Amino acid sequence: MEQREPPASEQASQPDHEVRELLNAGRLAEANTLFDRVVNHAPAGQDRWERSAVLVNRAKLAWRLGRIPLALELAAEGWTDLEGEPSDKPAAAQAMHALGYLLEGIGNRRAAVDMLRLSVQVARRAARASGSATEVLAYCLQALGGTLNFRAISSPPELAPAIFEEARGYLGEGLELAKDEQMRRALLGAYSRSLAGVGELEQAEEHARETLRQAREADDKWALAVANWVLAVVCREQDQLVRARTLASRAVAASEAINDPSLLLRFSLDLADICARMNDHVGEAAALRCSVAAGRTATETLQEGLAQALEQRRVAVQAQRLAVAAQEAAARDPLTGLANRLGLERSAPALLEGTAAKGRVPWLVLVDVDRFKGVNDDAGHAAGDATLREIAQLLRRECRADDLVARWAGDEFVVLLGDAGGTRDVGPAVAERIRAAVDDHDWTVVLGPVRRPTVSVGVAAGPAALDQLFAAADMALYRAKRHGRNRVEVEPLVSGLVSGN
Repeated sequence: MEQREPPASEQASQPDHEVRELLNAGRLAEANTLFDRVVNHAPAGQDRWERSAVLVNRAKLAWRLGRIPLALELAAEGWTDLEGEPSDKPAAAQAMHALGYLLEGIGNRRAAVDMLRLSVQVARRAARASGSATEVLAYCLQALGGTLNFRAISSPPELAPAIFEEARGYLGEGLELAKDEQMRRALLGAYSRSLAGVGELEQAEEHARETLRQAREADDKWALAVANWVLAVVCREQDQLVRARTLASRAVAASEAINDPSLLLRFSLDLADICARMNDHVGEAAALRCSVAAGRTATETLQEGLAQALEQRRVAVQAQRLAVAAQEAAARDPLTGLANRLGLERSAPALLEGTAAKGRVPWLVLVDVDRFKGVNDDAGHAAGDATLREIAQLLRRECRADDLVARWAGDEFVVLLGDAGGTRDVGPAVAERIRAAVDDHDWTVVLGPVRRPTVSVGVAAGPAALDQLFAAADMALYRAKRHGRNRVEVEPLVSGLVSGN
Protein backbone atom coordinates (compact mmCIF):
# COMPACT_ATOMS: atom_id res chain seq x y z
CA MET A 1 0.00 0.00 0.00
CA GLU A 2 1.27 3.48 -0.80
CA GLN A 3 3.01 5.32 1.98
CA ARG A 4 1.40 8.58 3.00
CA GLU A 5 3.41 11.74 3.38
CA PRO A 6 4.33 13.08 6.84
CA PRO A 7 2.22 15.92 8.18
CA ALA A 8 2.98 19.37 6.84
CA SER A 9 4.85 20.32 10.01
CA GLU A 10 7.38 17.61 9.23
CA GLN A 11 8.00 18.63 5.61
CA ALA A 12 11.37 19.90 4.46
CA SER A 13 9.94 23.17 3.14
CA GLN A 14 6.72 24.76 1.98
CA PRO A 15 7.64 24.53 -1.76
CA ASP A 16 8.30 20.78 -1.37
CA HIS A 17 4.89 20.42 0.24
CA GLU A 18 3.27 22.40 -2.58
CA VAL A 19 4.81 20.04 -5.15
CA ARG A 20 3.22 17.10 -3.31
CA GLU A 21 -0.14 18.84 -3.21
CA LEU A 22 0.01 19.43 -6.99
CA LEU A 23 0.94 15.79 -7.55
CA ASN A 24 -1.90 14.55 -5.38
CA ALA A 25 -4.28 16.77 -7.34
CA GLY A 26 -3.02 15.30 -10.64
CA ARG A 27 -1.58 18.64 -11.83
CA LEU A 28 1.63 17.10 -13.12
CA ALA A 29 2.80 19.91 -15.41
CA GLU A 30 2.54 22.47 -12.61
CA ALA A 31 4.22 20.05 -10.20
CA ASN A 32 7.12 19.58 -12.63
CA THR A 33 7.59 23.32 -13.07
CA LEU A 34 7.60 24.00 -9.35
CA PHE A 35 9.87 21.04 -8.65
CA ASP A 36 12.48 22.41 -11.07
CA ARG A 37 12.67 25.52 -8.91
CA VAL A 38 12.68 23.55 -5.65
CA VAL A 39 15.38 21.06 -6.57
CA ASN A 40 17.83 23.80 -7.58
CA HIS A 41 17.94 25.08 -4.00
CA ALA A 42 20.22 23.35 -1.51
CA PRO A 43 18.52 21.63 1.44
CA ALA A 44 17.94 23.98 4.34
CA GLY A 45 18.59 21.34 7.02
CA GLN A 46 20.94 22.26 9.84
CA ASP A 47 22.51 18.80 10.17
CA ARG A 48 23.15 15.83 7.91
CA TRP A 49 20.04 13.98 9.09
CA GLU A 50 17.78 16.87 8.09
CA ARG A 51 19.68 17.23 4.82
CA SER A 52 19.24 13.52 4.15
CA ALA A 53 15.49 13.75 4.81
CA VAL A 54 15.17 16.68 2.39
CA LEU A 55 17.17 14.94 -0.35
CA VAL A 56 15.38 11.60 -0.12
CA ASN A 57 11.94 13.19 0.08
CA ARG A 58 12.82 15.17 -3.04
CA ALA A 59 13.88 11.87 -4.58
CA LYS A 60 10.34 10.62 -3.90
CA LEU A 61 8.93 13.64 -5.70
CA ALA A 62 11.23 13.08 -8.65
CA TRP A 63 10.20 9.42 -8.76
CA ARG A 64 6.51 10.28 -8.78
CA LEU A 65 7.18 12.74 -11.60
CA GLY A 66 8.84 9.99 -13.64
CA ARG A 67 12.27 11.63 -13.39
CA ILE A 68 13.95 8.45 -12.27
CA PRO A 69 17.66 9.28 -12.91
CA LEU A 70 17.27 12.42 -10.79
CA ALA A 71 15.39 10.43 -8.15
CA LEU A 72 18.21 7.88 -7.95
CA GLU A 73 20.84 10.61 -7.77
CA LEU A 74 19.05 12.43 -4.94
CA ALA A 75 18.38 9.17 -3.12
CA ALA A 76 22.02 8.06 -3.35
CA GLU A 77 23.21 11.41 -2.00
CA GLY A 78 20.70 11.34 0.84
CA TRP A 79 21.43 7.70 1.61
CA THR A 80 25.14 8.53 1.92
CA ASP A 81 24.31 11.14 4.53
CA LEU A 82 22.52 8.46 6.56
CA GLU A 83 25.60 6.25 6.82
CA GLY A 84 27.58 6.35 10.01
CA GLU A 85 26.67 6.12 13.65
CA PRO A 86 23.06 5.21 14.60
CA SER A 87 20.74 8.16 14.98
CA ASP A 88 17.72 8.99 17.07
CA LYS A 89 16.77 12.00 14.95
CA PRO A 90 13.24 12.18 13.48
CA ALA A 91 14.76 13.40 10.20
CA ALA A 92 16.74 10.15 9.90
CA ALA A 93 13.53 8.14 10.28
CA GLN A 94 11.85 10.28 7.60
CA ALA A 95 14.73 9.71 5.20
CA MET A 96 14.66 5.94 5.79
CA HIS A 97 10.90 5.91 5.25
CA ALA A 98 11.33 7.66 1.90
CA LEU A 99 14.15 5.30 0.92
CA GLY A 100 11.87 2.36 1.63
CA TYR A 101 9.30 3.86 -0.73
CA LEU A 102 11.91 4.20 -3.49
CA LEU A 103 13.29 0.71 -2.99
CA GLU A 104 9.74 -0.63 -3.27
CA GLY A 105 9.26 1.29 -6.51
CA ILE A 106 12.50 -0.06 -7.95
CA GLY A 107 11.35 -3.59 -7.12
CA ASN A 108 13.84 -4.33 -4.33
CA ARG A 109 11.07 -5.53 -2.07
CA ARG A 110 13.13 -7.22 0.64
CA ALA A 111 15.38 -4.19 1.03
CA ALA A 112 12.28 -1.96 1.08
CA VAL A 113 10.75 -3.77 4.06
CA ASP A 114 14.11 -3.86 5.85
CA MET A 115 14.49 -0.09 5.39
CA LEU A 116 10.93 0.54 6.61
CA ARG A 117 11.54 -1.60 9.69
CA LEU A 118 14.69 0.41 10.36
CA SER A 119 12.75 3.65 9.99
CA VAL A 120 10.34 2.47 12.67
CA GLN A 121 13.23 1.57 15.01
CA VAL A 122 14.82 5.00 14.56
CA ALA A 123 11.45 6.73 14.96
CA ARG A 124 10.85 4.83 18.23
CA ARG A 125 14.18 6.05 19.60
CA ALA A 126 13.35 9.57 18.48
CA ALA A 127 9.94 9.38 20.14
CA ARG A 128 11.49 8.20 23.41
CA ALA A 129 14.03 11.03 23.25
CA SER A 130 11.42 13.64 22.33
CA GLY A 131 7.68 13.35 22.69
CA SER A 132 7.25 15.64 19.69
CA ALA A 133 8.50 12.87 17.36
CA THR A 134 5.45 10.61 17.84
CA GLU A 135 3.84 11.85 14.62
CA VAL A 136 6.92 10.75 12.67
CA LEU A 137 6.68 7.33 14.29
CA ALA A 138 3.01 7.16 13.28
CA TYR A 139 3.68 7.67 9.60
CA CYS A 140 6.63 5.24 9.67
CA LEU A 141 4.28 2.66 11.21
CA GLN A 142 1.70 3.39 8.50
CA ALA A 143 4.30 2.85 5.77
CA LEU A 144 5.50 -0.45 7.21
CA GLY A 145 2.01 -1.72 7.99
CA GLY A 146 0.63 -0.76 4.59
CA THR A 147 3.55 -2.41 2.81
CA LEU A 148 3.10 -5.59 4.85
CA ASN A 149 -0.58 -5.62 3.86
CA PHE A 150 0.45 -5.79 0.21
CA ARG A 151 3.02 -8.48 1.02
CA ALA A 152 0.31 -10.54 2.69
CA ILE A 153 -2.00 -10.21 -0.32
CA SER A 154 0.70 -11.56 -2.66
CA SER A 155 1.87 -14.30 -0.27
CA PRO A 156 0.71 -17.95 -0.19
CA PRO A 157 -2.62 -18.32 1.66
CA GLU A 158 -1.04 -20.19 4.57
CA LEU A 159 1.42 -17.32 5.23
CA ALA A 160 -0.87 -14.35 4.68
CA PRO A 161 -2.71 -14.28 8.08
CA ALA A 162 0.53 -13.96 10.07
CA ILE A 163 1.70 -11.09 7.89
CA PHE A 164 -1.68 -9.35 8.16
CA GLU A 165 -1.51 -9.78 11.93
CA GLU A 166 1.92 -8.17 12.09
CA ALA A 167 0.68 -5.30 9.93
CA ARG A 168 -2.36 -4.82 12.19
CA GLY A 169 -0.08 -4.43 15.20
CA TYR A 170 1.95 -1.66 13.59
CA LEU A 171 -1.10 0.14 12.22
CA GLY A 172 -3.00 -0.06 15.51
CA GLU A 173 -0.01 1.44 17.31
CA GLY A 174 0.12 4.22 14.73
CA LEU A 175 -3.55 5.03 15.26
CA GLU A 176 -2.90 5.59 18.95
CA LEU A 177 -0.14 8.08 18.16
CA ALA A 178 -1.30 10.01 15.09
CA LYS A 179 -2.85 13.43 15.51
CA ASP A 180 -2.78 14.61 11.89
CA GLU A 181 -6.15 13.88 10.28
CA GLN A 182 -4.76 12.85 6.91
CA MET A 183 -2.40 10.39 8.56
CA ARG A 184 -5.18 9.01 10.75
CA ARG A 185 -7.28 8.32 7.63
CA ALA A 186 -4.34 6.52 6.02
CA LEU A 187 -3.76 4.43 9.14
CA LEU A 188 -7.44 3.68 9.58
CA GLY A 189 -7.85 2.52 5.97
CA ALA A 190 -4.77 0.29 6.13
CA TYR A 191 -5.82 -1.03 9.55
CA SER A 192 -9.22 -2.03 8.21
CA ARG A 193 -7.50 -4.04 5.42
CA SER A 194 -5.41 -5.87 8.03
CA LEU A 195 -8.57 -6.72 9.95
CA ALA A 196 -10.15 -8.13 6.80
CA GLY A 197 -6.99 -10.15 6.22
CA VAL A 198 -7.23 -11.88 9.59
CA GLY A 199 -10.96 -12.56 9.13
CA GLU A 200 -12.39 -9.88 11.42
CA LEU A 201 -14.78 -8.70 8.73
CA GLU A 202 -17.27 -6.87 10.93
CA GLN A 203 -14.60 -4.65 12.49
CA ALA A 204 -12.95 -4.23 9.11
CA GLU A 205 -16.21 -2.95 7.62
CA GLU A 206 -16.78 -0.60 10.55
CA HIS A 207 -13.33 0.98 10.24
CA ALA A 208 -13.52 1.14 6.45
CA ARG A 209 -16.88 2.95 6.60
CA GLU A 210 -15.42 5.44 9.06
CA THR A 211 -12.47 5.96 6.69
CA LEU A 212 -14.93 6.51 3.85
CA ARG A 213 -16.90 9.07 5.84
CA GLN A 214 -13.81 11.05 6.79
CA ALA A 215 -12.42 10.84 3.25
CA ARG A 216 -15.59 12.33 1.77
CA GLU A 217 -15.55 15.18 4.27
CA ALA A 218 -11.88 15.97 3.53
CA ASP A 219 -12.07 15.25 -0.24
CA ASP A 220 -9.22 12.77 0.25
CA LYS A 221 -9.31 10.63 -2.89
CA TRP A 222 -6.51 8.38 -1.71
CA ALA A 223 -8.37 7.41 1.48
CA LEU A 224 -11.58 7.18 -0.57
CA ALA A 225 -9.98 4.64 -2.89
CA VAL A 226 -8.61 2.55 -0.02
CA ALA A 227 -11.88 2.58 1.92
CA ASN A 228 -13.91 1.42 -1.10
CA TRP A 229 -11.34 -1.27 -1.80
CA VAL A 230 -11.52 -2.65 1.77
CA LEU A 231 -15.32 -2.62 1.71
CA ALA A 232 -15.19 -4.48 -1.63
CA VAL A 233 -12.90 -7.11 -0.06
CA VAL A 234 -15.26 -7.50 2.89
CA CYS A 235 -18.28 -7.90 0.59
CA ARG A 236 -16.38 -10.41 -1.53
CA GLU A 237 -15.59 -12.51 1.55
CA GLN A 238 -19.30 -12.30 2.55
CA ASP A 239 -20.26 -13.39 -0.98
CA GLN A 240 -22.03 -10.08 -1.66
CA LEU A 241 -20.52 -9.98 -5.12
CA VAL A 242 -22.72 -7.35 -6.75
CA ARG A 243 -22.01 -4.90 -3.96
CA ALA A 244 -18.34 -5.91 -4.02
CA ARG A 245 -18.11 -5.19 -7.75
CA THR A 246 -19.62 -1.72 -7.29
CA LEU A 247 -17.24 -0.83 -4.48
CA ALA A 248 -14.19 -2.22 -6.28
CA SER A 249 -15.13 -0.19 -9.37
CA ARG A 250 -15.23 2.95 -7.22
CA ALA A 251 -11.82 2.10 -5.79
CA VAL A 252 -10.39 1.70 -9.30
CA ALA A 253 -11.93 4.98 -10.45
CA ALA A 254 -10.52 6.85 -7.44
CA SER A 255 -7.03 5.41 -7.93
CA GLU A 256 -7.17 6.42 -11.60
CA ALA A 257 -8.13 9.96 -10.57
CA ILE A 258 -5.04 10.32 -8.37
CA ASN A 259 -2.79 8.67 -10.99
CA ASP A 260 -1.51 5.97 -8.64
CA PRO A 261 -0.39 2.93 -10.71
CA SER A 262 0.39 0.73 -7.67
CA LEU A 263 -3.09 1.12 -6.16
CA LEU A 264 -4.71 0.88 -9.58
CA LEU A 265 -2.94 -2.41 -10.29
CA ARG A 266 -3.98 -3.94 -6.96
CA PHE A 267 -7.58 -2.72 -7.05
CA SER A 268 -8.20 -3.70 -10.67
CA LEU A 269 -6.91 -7.23 -10.01
CA ASP A 270 -9.36 -7.58 -7.12
CA LEU A 271 -12.14 -6.22 -9.34
CA ALA A 272 -11.25 -8.81 -11.98
CA ASP A 273 -11.42 -11.56 -9.35
CA ILE A 274 -14.87 -10.40 -8.21
CA CYS A 275 -16.13 -10.25 -11.80
CA ALA A 276 -14.77 -13.75 -12.47
CA ARG A 277 -16.70 -15.10 -9.49
CA MET A 278 -19.84 -13.52 -10.93
CA ASN A 279 -19.18 -14.92 -14.41
CA ASP A 280 -19.10 -11.31 -15.56
CA HIS A 281 -16.57 -11.90 -18.33
CA VAL A 282 -16.96 -8.43 -19.81
CA GLY A 283 -16.26 -6.78 -16.47
CA GLU A 284 -13.41 -9.18 -15.80
CA ALA A 285 -11.80 -8.40 -19.16
CA ALA A 286 -12.14 -4.66 -18.58
CA ALA A 287 -10.60 -4.92 -15.12
CA LEU A 288 -7.73 -7.04 -16.43
CA ARG A 289 -7.08 -4.53 -19.21
CA CYS A 290 -6.92 -1.84 -16.54
CA SER A 291 -4.48 -3.87 -14.45
CA VAL A 292 -2.31 -4.59 -17.49
CA ALA A 293 -2.29 -0.90 -18.38
CA ALA A 294 -1.30 0.01 -14.82
CA GLY A 295 1.47 -2.57 -14.80
CA ARG A 296 2.66 -1.41 -18.21
CA THR A 297 2.74 2.20 -17.04
CA ALA A 298 4.86 1.30 -14.03
CA THR A 299 7.18 -0.86 -16.13
CA GLU A 300 7.54 1.68 -18.92
CA THR A 301 8.25 4.44 -16.41
CA LEU A 302 10.99 2.37 -14.83
CA GLN A 303 12.42 1.28 -18.18
CA GLU A 304 12.44 4.84 -19.48
CA GLY A 305 14.07 6.00 -16.29
CA LEU A 306 16.74 3.32 -16.53
CA ALA A 307 17.39 4.30 -20.14
CA GLN A 308 17.76 7.92 -19.06
CA ALA A 309 20.07 6.84 -16.24
CA LEU A 310 22.20 4.85 -18.68
CA GLU A 311 22.44 7.82 -21.03
CA GLN A 312 23.33 10.15 -18.17
CA ARG A 313 25.99 7.67 -17.05
CA ARG A 314 27.38 7.56 -20.59
CA VAL A 315 27.56 11.35 -20.71
CA ALA A 316 29.17 11.42 -17.27
CA VAL A 317 31.82 8.90 -18.32
CA GLN A 318 32.48 10.88 -21.49
CA ALA A 319 32.80 14.10 -19.48
CA GLN A 320 35.13 12.35 -17.03
CA ARG A 321 37.33 11.17 -19.87
CA LEU A 322 37.42 14.64 -21.37
CA ALA A 323 38.31 16.08 -17.98
CA VAL A 324 41.13 13.54 -17.55
CA ALA A 325 42.37 14.28 -21.07
CA ALA A 326 42.29 18.01 -20.35
CA GLN A 327 44.16 17.46 -17.10
CA GLU A 328 46.76 15.37 -18.89
CA ALA A 329 47.08 17.97 -21.64
CA ALA A 330 47.61 20.68 -19.06
CA ALA A 331 50.53 18.67 -17.66
CA ARG A 332 52.17 17.97 -21.04
CA ASP A 333 54.37 20.15 -23.24
CA PRO A 334 52.67 20.48 -26.64
CA LEU A 335 55.94 20.95 -28.56
CA THR A 336 57.91 17.93 -27.36
CA GLY A 337 55.20 15.70 -25.90
CA LEU A 338 57.15 15.48 -22.65
CA ALA A 339 55.72 16.35 -19.25
CA ASN A 340 55.83 20.08 -18.62
CA ARG A 341 56.70 21.80 -15.37
CA LEU A 342 53.21 21.18 -13.96
CA GLY A 343 53.41 17.51 -14.92
CA LEU A 344 56.80 17.15 -13.28
CA GLU A 345 55.62 18.80 -10.07
CA ARG A 346 52.54 16.56 -9.99
CA SER A 347 54.39 13.29 -10.57
CA ALA A 348 57.68 13.88 -8.74
CA PRO A 349 56.43 13.45 -5.13
CA ALA A 350 55.11 9.93 -5.77
CA LEU A 351 58.32 8.93 -7.57
CA LEU A 352 60.50 10.32 -4.78
CA GLU A 353 58.41 8.63 -2.06
CA GLY A 354 58.49 5.30 -3.90
CA THR A 355 62.24 5.52 -4.31
CA ALA A 356 62.77 6.31 -0.62
CA ALA A 357 60.49 3.42 0.38
CA LYS A 358 62.82 1.03 -1.47
CA GLY A 359 65.87 2.42 0.28
CA ARG A 360 67.15 3.89 -2.99
CA VAL A 361 68.44 7.32 -3.93
CA PRO A 362 66.79 9.62 -6.49
CA TRP A 363 68.93 11.46 -9.04
CA LEU A 364 67.94 14.63 -10.85
CA VAL A 365 69.55 15.41 -14.21
CA LEU A 366 69.20 19.00 -15.46
CA VAL A 367 69.87 19.48 -19.19
CA ASP A 368 70.31 22.87 -20.88
CA VAL A 369 70.96 23.43 -24.62
CA ASP A 370 74.15 25.43 -25.17
CA ARG A 371 73.75 28.77 -26.95
CA PHE A 372 70.23 27.91 -28.07
CA LYS A 373 69.49 31.55 -28.86
CA GLY A 374 72.08 31.31 -31.60
CA VAL A 375 70.27 28.32 -33.11
CA ASN A 376 67.06 30.36 -33.31
CA ASP A 377 68.89 33.41 -34.69
CA ASP A 378 70.84 31.49 -37.36
CA ALA A 379 68.31 28.86 -38.47
CA GLY A 380 64.96 30.35 -37.39
CA HIS A 381 62.43 29.49 -34.73
CA ALA A 382 60.96 26.59 -36.70
CA ALA A 383 64.39 24.95 -36.78
CA GLY A 384 64.79 25.76 -33.09
CA ASP A 385 61.52 23.99 -32.31
CA ALA A 386 62.63 21.00 -34.41
CA THR A 387 65.88 20.93 -32.42
CA LEU A 388 64.01 20.79 -29.12
CA ARG A 389 61.84 17.96 -30.43
CA GLU A 390 64.95 16.01 -31.49
CA ILE A 391 66.55 16.48 -28.07
CA ALA A 392 63.34 15.28 -26.41
CA GLN A 393 63.51 12.10 -28.52
CA LEU A 394 67.13 11.58 -27.54
CA LEU A 395 66.26 12.00 -23.86
CA ARG A 396 63.52 9.38 -24.13
CA ARG A 397 65.91 7.00 -25.85
CA GLU A 398 68.60 7.29 -23.20
CA CYS A 399 66.23 7.00 -20.21
CA ARG A 400 64.15 4.13 -18.83
CA ALA A 401 60.39 4.00 -19.19
CA ASP A 402 59.97 4.59 -15.45
CA ASP A 403 62.12 7.73 -15.42
CA LEU A 404 60.34 11.05 -15.41
CA VAL A 405 61.43 13.21 -18.38
CA ALA A 406 60.12 16.77 -18.63
CA ARG A 407 60.68 20.03 -20.45
CA TRP A 408 61.19 22.48 -17.61
CA ALA A 409 61.15 25.72 -19.57
CA GLY A 410 62.49 27.01 -22.89
CA ASP A 411 65.58 24.95 -23.75
CA GLU A 412 65.89 23.32 -20.33
CA PHE A 413 64.96 19.70 -19.60
CA VAL A 414 64.75 17.63 -16.40
CA VAL A 415 65.18 13.90 -15.94
CA LEU A 416 64.22 12.45 -12.55
CA LEU A 417 65.67 8.98 -12.02
CA GLY A 418 63.79 7.11 -9.34
CA ASP A 419 65.00 3.62 -8.44
CA ALA A 420 68.71 3.75 -9.17
CA GLY A 421 69.23 0.21 -7.96
CA GLY A 422 72.62 -0.53 -6.46
CA THR A 423 74.50 1.78 -8.85
CA ARG A 424 75.74 4.88 -7.08
CA ASP A 425 76.83 6.70 -10.26
CA VAL A 426 73.73 6.02 -12.35
CA GLY A 427 72.88 9.74 -12.48
CA PRO A 428 76.22 10.84 -13.94
CA ALA A 429 76.21 7.84 -16.30
CA VAL A 430 72.77 8.76 -17.71
CA ALA A 431 73.81 12.40 -17.93
CA GLU A 432 76.93 11.49 -19.93
CA ARG A 433 74.87 9.30 -22.28
CA ILE A 434 72.51 12.21 -22.90
CA ARG A 435 75.38 14.63 -23.55
CA ALA A 436 77.09 12.23 -25.94
CA ALA A 437 73.84 11.38 -27.74
CA VAL A 438 73.22 15.06 -28.50
CA ASP A 439 76.83 15.68 -29.46
CA ASP A 440 77.02 12.64 -31.77
CA HIS A 441 73.59 13.14 -33.37
CA ASP A 442 73.33 13.90 -37.08
CA TRP A 443 71.81 17.38 -37.12
CA THR A 444 72.13 17.96 -40.86
CA VAL A 445 68.47 17.35 -41.66
CA VAL A 446 67.31 19.74 -38.92
CA LEU A 447 69.95 22.48 -38.98
CA GLY A 448 72.11 21.85 -42.02
CA PRO A 449 75.90 21.99 -41.80
CA VAL A 450 76.06 25.38 -40.10
CA ARG A 451 75.66 24.49 -36.40
CA ARG A 452 75.65 21.44 -34.15
CA PRO A 453 73.92 21.95 -30.77
CA THR A 454 75.38 20.62 -27.58
CA VAL A 455 74.07 20.38 -24.03
CA SER A 456 75.45 21.09 -20.59
CA VAL A 457 74.25 18.84 -17.79
CA GLY A 458 74.07 19.24 -14.02
CA VAL A 459 73.45 16.23 -11.76
CA ALA A 460 72.45 15.96 -8.10
CA ALA A 461 71.27 13.19 -5.78
CA GLY A 462 70.03 12.82 -2.25
CA PRO A 463 66.99 12.13 -0.05
CA ALA A 464 65.52 15.57 -0.71
CA ALA A 465 62.45 17.24 -2.12
CA LEU A 466 62.21 18.16 -5.80
CA ASP A 467 63.05 21.83 -5.29
CA GLN A 468 66.15 20.93 -3.26
CA LEU A 469 67.36 18.47 -5.89
CA PHE A 470 66.68 20.99 -8.62
CA ALA A 471 68.63 23.72 -6.80
CA ALA A 472 71.60 21.39 -6.36
CA ALA A 473 71.53 20.25 -9.99
CA ASP A 474 71.25 23.88 -11.12
CA MET A 475 74.47 24.70 -9.30
CA ALA A 476 76.20 21.81 -11.08
CA LEU A 477 74.77 23.00 -14.42
CA TYR A 478 76.18 26.48 -13.76
CA ARG A 479 79.64 24.97 -13.31
CA ALA A 480 79.28 22.99 -16.53
CA LYS A 481 78.48 26.22 -18.40
CA ARG A 482 81.33 28.08 -16.74
CA HIS A 483 83.84 25.31 -17.47
CA GLY A 484 83.23 25.35 -21.21
CA ARG A 485 79.80 23.77 -21.91
CA ASN A 486 79.08 20.38 -23.55
CA ARG A 487 80.00 18.67 -20.31
CA VAL A 488 78.53 17.04 -17.20
CA GLU A 489 79.05 18.32 -13.66
CA VAL A 490 77.90 16.55 -10.50
CA GLU A 491 76.98 18.33 -7.31
CA PRO A 492 78.56 16.68 -4.23
CA LEU A 493 76.25 14.12 -2.65
CA VAL A 494 74.00 15.35 0.13
CA SER A 495 75.30 14.27 3.52
CA GLY A 496 73.39 11.32 5.01
CA LEU A 497 72.68 9.84 1.56
CA VAL A 498 71.28 6.30 1.72
CA SER A 499 73.54 3.91 -0.16
CA GLY A 500 72.17 1.47 -2.67
CA ASN A 501 71.95 -2.19 -1.68
